[in-house]
Amino acid sequence: MFSVSDYSVAYGQSTVINNLNMQINKNEIVAILGRNGMGKTTLMKSLVGMIQSKSGSIKLDGNEICNLKSHDRVSSGLAFVPQGRMIFSMMTVKENIETGLTTVKEKKIPQNLYELFPVLEEMKSRRGGNLSGGQQQQLAIARALASEPKVLLLDEPTEGIQPSIIHEMARTLKKIRDERGLSIIVSEQVLSFALDIADRILVIEKGDIVREDLRDSVDQQSVAAYLAI
Repeated sequence: MFSVSDYSVAYGQSTVINNLNMQINKNEIVAILGRNGMGKTTLMKSLVGMIQSKSGSIKLDGNEICNLKSHDRVSSGLAFVPQGRMIFSMMTVKENIETGLTTVKEKKIPQNLYELFPVLEEMKSRRGGNLSGGQQQQLAIARALASEPKVLLLDEPTEGIQPSIIHEMARTLKKIRDERGLSIIVSEQVLSFALDIADRILVIEKGDIVREDLRDSVDQQSVAAYLAI
């Protein structure tokens, strides 16, 4: 469903992502784990086209998207929930979700989105900036899903979220995968969340994938060593 090959990203003369390779299967949830500064956010932003890549290939459902602009990647089936959520704080919940409809024929928010996130229907007239951190994260995911993606990218979704909400988020993301048949890539530092949600764990170190494990065979101690400060 989603393939990244010999992929590099640089800031000036400094290479941040170095010949990275990964493949994500249909209906699979993959967690990319790593410490701050290892390239997670740079990778996620570059995959969606917010940062230009230096070299390599990105294929979504067999189609090359590496040379496309961000909005064209979204139209092709890629959606992104950035670190910090980046919702429109002065717009209502309903208006925030509607911004995700711009690449699809729908003009009205599908009811099944509200069924995934009932609290958003209750608060659809409330400004996004008045929601809690967990509710804003749900809003950001709902906005991304409004574009009907094939692949959903989430950059550090647990940041600033209460532990009780994190577990609920994991359940919701698995439900989204099962009901919508999409693939999900999550960048994370929280190993427990990754183990709760992912089918496969990748570890990124200095811009390259250095470890790959199926969830059921993860050596937690070894992976945790990469996350230690």
